[in-house]
Amino acid sequence: MRKTCLDAVYELAKKDNRIFFIGSDLGVGTLEQFKTEMPERYLMEGVSEANIIGVAAGLALEGKIVYANTIATFITRRCFEQVVLDLCLHNVKVRLIGNGGGLVYAPLGPTHLAIEDIAIFRAVPRMTILAPADATEMSRMMPLTVDYPGPIYIRLAKGGDPIVTSQQMEFEIGKAYVMREGRDALLISTGVVLKRNLDAAELLRGKGLDVAVLHVPTVKPLDTEAILEYASRVPVIVTAEEHTIIGGLGSAVAEALAEANFSSCKSFKRIGIPDVFPDQYGSQDSLMAHYDITPQIICETVEQLYRKQCTNHSRNKS
Repeated sequence: MRKTCLDAVYELAKKDNRIFFIGSDLGVGTLEQFKTEMPERYLMEGVSEANIIGVAAGLALEGKIVYANTIATFITRRCFEQVVLDLCLHNVKVRLIGNGGGLVYAPLGPTHLAIEDIAIFRAVPRMTILAPADATEMSRMMPLTVDYPGPIYIRLAKGGDPIVTSQQMEFEIGKAYVMREGRDALLISTGVVLKRNLDAAELLRGKGLDVAVLHVPTVKPLDTEAILEYASRVPVIVTAEEHTIIGGLGSAVAEALAEANFSSCKSFKRIGIPDVFPDQYGSQDSLMAHYDITPQIICETVEQLYRKQCTNHSRNKS
C-alpha cells in the first residue's frame, strides 16, 4: 500500500508541476525517480517533523500541493500544533501520508504505534481522514487527493495487505461503500480491518446469520447518511477498527447512532484497542489478536448481540 501511494505521488507530479514531495528521515532510495527527475520538487528532511509541516504550509500558501510522508505517530503526535495552526487553520492543500497507522510497528512498541491518530485528527476542523483497505483502493483514491480542498491525512498500512476491493469499484472522498448486503446485523470498519469484517461475515453466514458489511475509507467527513440508512435495517451494529475505541470510527458511528433516534432498539458494540498503551511486542497480527480484532471475535460479538436482541424481542411480545 505504501509503495502504491508513493508511486502515485510520483506519477501525479509528472503531470502536475504544483505537486511537491517532502519526506522526513525516510529510507534511502525512497522515490529515487522523483528525486532524479524533479529535484526542485523533492525535499528530504532529517528528524524535525514539525519543521516539514511549516515548510509544507509555506509551499501550499504559494499555490503548491504538498505530499508529506513520515511515520504516523510523528505526524499526529509530534506535529499536532503545527498541523492545527499551519495547515488546518489556513485550510491549505497538504496531504499528510502516515506510515504504519494502527499496530503496524508492533516490533517497536508503544512509541511507534499510531493507535489514536484518527481520534487526534477527527477533532481538528477542516481535516479529511482517509484509510483505504488495500493497494487497489489506494490507486483509485490518490488522484482524487490532488484538488480536494484543505488538508488530508492518509493512513497507510504496512503493505502487502490482502486485496479486497476491485478496480471496478467507484471511489469518492466522503463516501462509504456496501461490500455485502444483509438483514441481521451490520459490520462497519475502515482500512485493513475490512478483510476481517468480510471474513467474519462469512463465518456468520455459516451460522445462519445474514450480515451486511459497510466499508468506510473516509473517516472524516463521515458518510453518516449511508451508515444510518443501513443501520436502520438491522437490529445489531458492530464496528471494528485498528485504533483505540475512544475517538475513532466506532466513536463516530456511536455519535451518529445516538442522534438518529431510531424508533426500534439497536444493539451496538465497538471492537478495537481499549484505553491502554499497548504493552506487548510482536507482529501486527499478533497484537490485533491480543486486542480481539479478529474475525472470530467479531463473529462471536454479533452472535451474542443478536441472541440478546431476539430474547428481548420475544419478551416484549409476550
